[in-house]
Amino acid sequence: MATVPDHVLESVDELLTTIEREHSVSVALAVARGSRAWGAASPASDYDVGFVFVPEDLRRYAHLETPPTTIHEDAESDGIELQGWDVRTFAQLLADSNDGAICLLRSPIRYRTVYDPTDLAEYIERTYNPMDLYHAWRGIATSNYRKYISHHLVSTDDELVPILEVLEDDDAYVVEIDDGTTTIMASDERFAETQTKPTVKRNLTICRAAMSARYLKATGERGEHDLPALEFETFLSEQAPAVFDAERIERARELLERKRAGGGAIDIGDAVGCEFAHPPREIDPEIHAREGPDTARLDGFVDELIAAIR
Repeated sequence: MATVPDHVLESVDELLTTIEREHSVSVALAVARGSRAWGAASPASDYDVGFVFVPEDLRRYAHLETPPTTIHEDAESDGIELQGWDVRTFAQLLADSNDGAICLLRSPIRYRTVYDPTDLAEYIERTYNPMDLYHAWRGIATSNYRKYISHHLVSTDDELVPILEVLEDDDAYVVEIDDGTTTIMASDERFAETQTKPTVKRNLTICRAAMSARYLKATGERGEHDLPALEFETFLSEQAPAVFDAERIERARELLERKRAGGGAIDIGDAVGCEFAHPPREIDPEIHAREGPDTARLDGFVDELIAAIR
């Protein structure tokens, strides 16, 4: 079981108590999210905390000034960042098979468990919609690749245009469009150059998301969708060999080890590959779509969570 130092546990608990007091809410569940949840943290990594809260007075949901749906606090001096969802927003995200909400339920590091999420996590793992989750992971891979790895222009309708050459004084770009080349002026407001920061951390994020999407698709096409383990090393060792070749797995493991060793900010170029970072846009709904979690059942879990804090 992953752990965090006692002083971090104490600091997180104090911050959660302050949030409760300042926002008139009760925190039912708080866990680690991000790299500490999936086993990629280095000794210097921050502590990202995800939590679910409930307004102390439920009548606020009917008031003209409704309670917050999210709460964000950043304690930079302690290296702790907290991001919370109110219970109704959290339930809706689970109904939509949102990857962040599902990961919150599966996190191995729990800071506060007024509500025990075990039963809810098991239910979601049985009923999530694979197609929604596939597209969530695909979106993480492609958007991060576009923003941090590729050297492209992006059009206002989200089209990617590969840059072949930057002309003198950065006044224009020679780009590839429809297998041909053309020149686009830097002043053309229809296009913007992507930011590039091809670090170990960004490559690892893209790699993990692309592998998760491709794994879910491949196992679904074999007859049963298999949810990738949250802990990335476990996924690489126990699940990935059924879908990916040894070279792909070794490349992913190398990124993971470099991130754990503190090299997350090192620029390494494109270690994933454009094609792999872009899982298919279309997948067969006959194979991959299902109804997802039942609304009435989720409402029951919401009632249990609210009862736990009363």
